[in-house]
Amino acid sequence: MPENPRARTPSRSWRELGVVVSAVTAITLPTFLVGTLAVQIRTSMHFGAPELGVVVGFFYAAAALAAAPSGNVAERVGGSRLLRNSVLASAASLLLVAGVARSWPELAAIMLLAGLASSAGQVGSNLFLARRIPAARQGLAFGVKQAAVPLAALLGGLAVPALALTVGWRWAFVGAAALALVSALALPRPRLTSAQRQAAARARGPREPVGPLIALAVGFGLALTACSSLGAFLVTSAVASGVPVGMAGLLAALASGTAVAVRVAVGALADRRQGRHLVFVFGMIVVGAAGFSLLSLGSALQRPLLLVPGAVLAFGVGWGWNGLFNFAVVRAHPAAPGRATGITQTGGRVGSVLGPLIFGVLAAHLGYGWAWGLAALEALSGAAVLLGARRMLRTRLLRPVPG
Repeated sequence: MPENPRARTPSRSWRELGVVVSAVTAITLPTFLVGTLAVQIRTSMHFGAPELGVVVGFFYAAAALAAAPSGNVAERVGGSRLLRNSVLASAASLLLVAGVARSWPELAAIMLLAGLASSAGQVGSNLFLARRIPAARQGLAFGVKQAAVPLAALLGGLAVPALALTVGWRWAFVGAAALALVSALALPRPRLTSAQRQAAARARGPREPVGPLIALAVGFGLALTACSSLGAFLVTSAVASGVPVGMAGLLAALASGTAVAVRVAVGALADRRQGRHLVFVFGMIVVGAAGFSLLSLGSALQRPLLLVPGAVLAFGVGWGWNGLFNFAVVRAHPAAPGRATGITQTGGRVGSVLGPLIFGVLAAHLGYGWAWGLAALEALSGAAVLLGARRMLRTRLLRPVPG
């Protein structure tokens, strides 16, 4: 943990942010590579859409179990140390997929390790930014950091024509492991003594109520129940609607690139706004629900052209609010941002477990049209719960709430 963030030079802060983005991309890549390379992986390992949902579900199940404990660990050992170890674990999981996985149960088991690494790394990165980036630039910092998630999906989409259709899908996992190792080496050294002092100070202070955080976690989880299916099923859904495999990968890359731009732009806007951040999140999720509806229509009617605006709205806008959400949670809980985001991330991870499982079963039995339609309803439900959670924050916390 660092010295006072205000004493840090802007160039150093942004260099460290760049390393964090690379690290978060690395811990997110396993599940997105499995999703975007699903056509090739399923052909190689001989499994279908329900099994793919189980594989992705294993990743998010492990992440859900690790989220809250990771928040407490991060507050004790510091964000940098936890993030570095998480990236190394992610690199190991990527290499295991590339060299060991020969069946979907083996792939699912490896995804457990990847999910644990991803959950701990996300919490560690949140604490890292909260302590190392000046408050006036934290909105943009969280937006840029969360842009690593769609950036991972973008890289996964590009991996289809660049690697999967040329040298083979396993090489995509080897390349991702190399990125993870470089990112781990580039992370700043942790300052454990500072971390221990801050943890002791928090232990002496009052604990904030968890009710609003649990409500936020539920809303976050419902919204991510819808969004988590995008990375796993967008490519296979497009292929089922008649889109060539290479073009489907490029569609995923386009949607992911839009999400990268949206998360950065929304983060920059958050630094210029005082409050109402969760209201803005609500609006973005509603727009995303419209995108899911277009994906539903395009899949049901076999109209590939509807998939393009649907994917851009659902992935770009409907999943472009994560950075702003985390920023609002951190601003509302400055004494223990790791613990707070650990609790809210638990809900998001549970939703991410249920999303692919439900989607895979529904797609296999009723078709992708019904599956995307349910995702739209899940998104709207999450948006409504988040508004209720915001009211709880405003009434139960003893200070003004930025969100």
